[in-house]
Amino acid sequence: MLKKTIAVSLSAVICISMAGCSSAAASSSASASSSTVKDTDAQEKIEKALDLANNGEVSWTYDSSSDSWTMSIVCSVVNPELEDYQGVSVNIPGAYAAGIDTDGDGKADVTASSYSKETAGTMKINPEGKITSPNGQTYTASTAPVIINTGAAGYSAQNNQLASSSYAADGYVNVACGNRGKQSTASDSSGTAYYTGDAPLCLVDQKNAIRFVKYNILLGNLPGNVDTFVSTGGSGGGAHATMVAATGNSSDYFDYESAAGAVGVYQTSDGGWTNMVSINGTEKEISDGVWGCVAYSAITSLAQADIAMAFEYNLDTSYSFNTTFQKQLASYLSQEYMTYINDQKLSVQEAAVGFDLNEDGDTDDTVELSIVYDTAKYADTNGYGGTYLTLYLDEFQADLAWYLENLDYASGWTWFDSDGNAMSDSAVAAMTSEEKAQAFLEGRYAQSSSQSGNMQGGTVGGNGPMDGGTAPSGNLPTGEIPSGNAPSLADGQTMGTPGDASANGAVGTPQQGTTQASSSSQDSANYASYEEMLNAYETDISSIEAGDAYGNNIVELYDPLAYIGNEDVDSPTWTRIMMGASEGDMSMFASLNLQLAWLNSGTDSEIEWQWNGGHVPSEIFGESFALYVDEMYGKYIDGASQIAKQAASKQIANGTASASTGTDISSWASYSNGSVSFSLASAAAYRVAGAAKAVPGFDVMDYGQETYEFGSSSQDARHFDTYVLQALKEHQDTLSPLFNAGE
Repeated sequence: MLKKTIAVSLSAVICISMAGCSSAAASSSASASSSTVKDTDAQEKIEKALDLANNGEVSWTYDSSSDSWTMSIVCSVVNPELEDYQGVSVNIPGAYAAGIDTDGDGKADVTASSYSKETAGTMKINPEGKITSPNGQTYTASTAPVIINTGAAGYSAQNNQLASSSYAADGYVNVACGNRGKQSTASDSSGTAYYTGDAPLCLVDQKNAIRFVKYNILLGNLPGNVDTFVSTGGSGGGAHATMVAATGNSSDYFDYESAAGAVGVYQTSDGGWTNMVSINGTEKEISDGVWGCVAYSAITSLAQADIAMAFEYNLDTSYSFNTTFQKQLASYLSQEYMTYINDQKLSVQEAAVGFDLNEDGDTDDTVELSIVYDTAKYADTNGYGGTYLTLYLDEFQADLAWYLENLDYASGWTWFDSDGNAMSDSAVAAMTSEEKAQAFLEGRYAQSSSQSGNMQGGTVGGNGPMDGGTAPSGNLPTGEIPSGNAPSLADGQTMGTPGDASANGAVGTPQQGTTQASSSSQDSANYASYEEMLNAYETDISSIEAGDAYGNNIVELYDPLAYIGNEDVDSPTWTRIMMGASEGDMSMFASLNLQLAWLNSGTDSEIEWQWNGGHVPSEIFGESFALYVDEMYGKYIDGASQIAKQAASKQIANGTASASTGTDISSWASYSNGSVSFSLASAAAYRVAGAAKAVPGFDVMDYGQETYEFGSSSQDARHFDTYVLQALKEHQDTLSPLFNAGE
């Protein structure tokens, strides 16, 4: 890991080159205050330094194949701690750019037609530029959405990177930013190394990048619309895309933004904060919030991750826990999850989710959501039922129904008849939508590799494909499905590739940085006794609850549910969270809870659980990130076009696979007239078959991936889960004899 000396001087207010950023200092802020800025000199230096027109080092490259310009990496703050991780780059569609002003005379000296090499200078915007996206939405230099790619795969650091041209044809301004992350290290002025990147710095770096880009849009240095920013990412990046949307402009983060020297975050003389910046002599407000969010496999909220996943495992009566200790702890955590949900006093409008939850024949009601425990009534789900789980089941059924209804968009698949023979081209061309749905239910297909439903975690459109993380194959295993049970894994097949502690060293070390294998029969690789483990839990959580340098509980700073709907937050207009239905890294309840929170706070929110999709699923069947953004733009922006998905081009030639790879699920899932039906027990069993984490959650005994995010300057990881600690303490007499006892 690169080690950079922390910048402490306010005097050097110069930013950047291709390599990263330079240093200076600052103070910062957010919600508007009537009081004056406490340090106006610092404000002036920040705004001068982060104005691209003042940066003689910034350069541009032009790519004729995408007709777009890419800005070199520049610093998004004036006081970076790790300069290679706090930069930003922007890709601009060519239609919005008149060219590059190389001599400061206000005219474009280098244009697309005259470009020959990387050019230093200032972008001159073409206000008449216009792009109509492939979906039919039209944007200009002043209305274009701006895409913020949140990297942070596995909550890790993200090196600065050049923005890609992924969305140039769609008419979007695309932003790639670096961020500090778990296990990042820096050195102080004496050369002593310390850990950094713990919560909330990864998120703060992304917020600061948003401020930087919005500031330069307002100055006229960059095209784009400050009111239509969209955050997106996958896995840990999906978590951060979600948290960016959930915590928009919250004052809880101003101290951290100010310490980095972000623009538009200034402390006032009365102890408050202001977001006002000077734009050509006029005061304007900058928010680090976003208009929309598309998150793929959002690994958040971590605060409830263990109890939610334990509850999901425990719904499946046939699930085989690795150890008696894990099974018993899962039972205790399940009870805690039921208590947690019921304490939230949740409710939802049926029309908002599209389900008749109370089964009265309409979707006109507001229904209270709760979990009920009745071992006699709900024996097939270990005693759990209730309206909260009715919503969970309805969502699963709706997502399978959507999949079946969109099979006409599938291309390159191989379809087989009931005798196992590949169908002829003419027979495939003649298949009705209903016949394809039945063939899918019976497992008579082999998917094409381009529609496997999975991609890897990281950024979506930053600089190429998503990076980091692991993904399952995307195909359900073969084999007959017994009634009421989910598919079991075929020999040699895995739903993910977690780290193996026995093969790779101690779990949770800085060198390892992985998670306990889900197949491990050892409850802990780090602790010899229950008492030792319990003491570590108590010590770690006590240190977190004592607060960081600003007195904040950093676990709470990373809980989006603690911010959605708050008056102190600039809420997004819309959000979309997509999870693979065989997702192994997070409970599906996490995305369900996020949707409920957003819907009840007035945000348009949609979740999609992609059947056959694993961790960080790809868009399939005519769907795309750009299609959704264009649809939301048409829905919420006056005068915009109403966008709909293009009709399917039905498959007319069969694929070339020699045998089917699908799973016969017809014995436990029925489909008729566009409606899918299966039991809650079946849904739960299907879900846990995709489990890739140690049971019953995020490696609750040993340090796992995400625990690094809650480290400190001297400790790279800490236990953080208060729900687990409560169970460990309350049930110590039962759990202690079972710990590390194997089966």
